[in-house]
Amino acid sequence: MSGQTKPIGRRDSLQAGMAVTAASTGLVAGSAEAQEAENRAKDRWMTGKPSVLIFDVNETLIDFESMHPLFERIFGDKHALREWLGHLIMYSMTLTLSGLYKDFFSLGQGLLRMVGDIHKVDVTPADIEAIKQGMLTMPAHPDVKEGLEQLKGAGFRMVTLTNSPPNPRGKTPLENAGLAGFFERQFSIETARAYKPSQILYHMVAQELDVPSSACCMIACHVWDTIGAQSAGLSAGLITRPGNAPLPVPGLPQPNVVAQDLPALATQMIKLWKS
Repeated sequence: MSGQTKPIGRRDSLQAGMAVTAASTGLVAGSAEAQEAENRAKDRWMTGKPSVLIFDVNETLIDFESMHPLFERIFGDKHALREWLGHLIMYSMTLTLSGLYKDFFSLGQGLLRMVGDIHKVDVTPADIEAIKQGMLTMPAHPDVKEGLEQLKGAGFRMVTLTNSPPNPRGKTPLENAGLAGFFERQFSIETARAYKPSQILYHMVAQELDVPSSACCMIACHVWDTIGAQSAGLSAGLITRPGNAPLPVPGLPQPNVVAQDLPALATQMIKLWKS
């Protein structure tokens, strides 16, 4: 990516927020008025027909659970992988909200040591290097290539946006997984020095591609990612990988399309936006 991007302020959500609050607390009299308020709130998250699909990479396209044996060896428990990933998501957001930044691998290494301290496990430099290499060579989910072929055949432009930095010494995870050829560009968060779901990142991709935000749809398996994208004016598609589901809270943006795998999601998107 080239050039610097300027932070873009949050969109005004006061009207929609007040409508939802009133409806949910009974301040709007009558069911018809409450339903109308809820519909106005939902309308805020509606966009046009997107032509650009922005894919999350980690867990959405790439199978992190392939590293279970590695975490089992280091921590004695494969579930340490999920604990580490949870910390990684939480602390990356913490840094962005606090106006701080550390690159993904530096943060990840520190959090591996933190998880080791929590469980009284000595995490060695060799362990950290093994996990780093494991992250670069994870396989794609088995459904991904079929879904990408459907979407490419339908004429969508496709790019990726990931919290992970590029690999300066070799192939990217997408290249190693055999997926890179599907994508026009691979975007990282390093230019903006902020982590998803910061709005600046979704705007940055749209600006780099010279399209409006409404022409883009974020595809992810994490609701925190789809919420961030929709708050920035994008559409969103949610793949409900194991452990993920929509967040049914009134007034929050709901994904435009939801499916258990990418081929099913692709079928919906083609019918909705290409027919």
